[in-house]
Amino acid sequence: MGEARRVRDRYNAAFNAHDIDALLGTVSPDGAFLTPEGMAEGREELGSYLEEFWAAFPDVHTVVLESFDVDDMTVDELVLIGTHKGPYLGPGGKIIPSTGRPLNLRCCYVCAIENGLIVSMRLYFDQLELLAQLGMPIG
Repeated sequence: MGEARRVRDRYNAAFNAHDIDALLGTVSPDGAFLTPEGMAEGREELGSYLEEFWAAFPDVHTVVLESFDVDDMTVDELVLIGTHKGPYLGPGGKIIPSTGRPLNLRCCYVCAIENGLIVSMRLYFDQLELLAQLGMPIG
């Protein structure tokens, strides 16, 4: 197992434990993080985004389905599993109040790692699938 995979696995473990300090210890202070909801630049913005996400889905965790590594790049296909129990800032900036509905969302992360830290992370998921799972009208 390469260094990039070890860093990414530490990130996943910290995400699942909702351990913001351990998680932020895996990312570069000036890293860039792109999600369908927007861009977070640096540890502070990423930390704020994750704290809000964990508040919306307090039991959320990931299950990794497939992992691929190429040099200092990692790609993970995973499922986010949790329950929508708090306000969620959804795609397009709309706040979605708690629905109590389950989340089982397939995602893909692409990460670049330099000097033992994640310098860029891109998260992809189907926004319509997320809205449908939360019972939101589509269209």
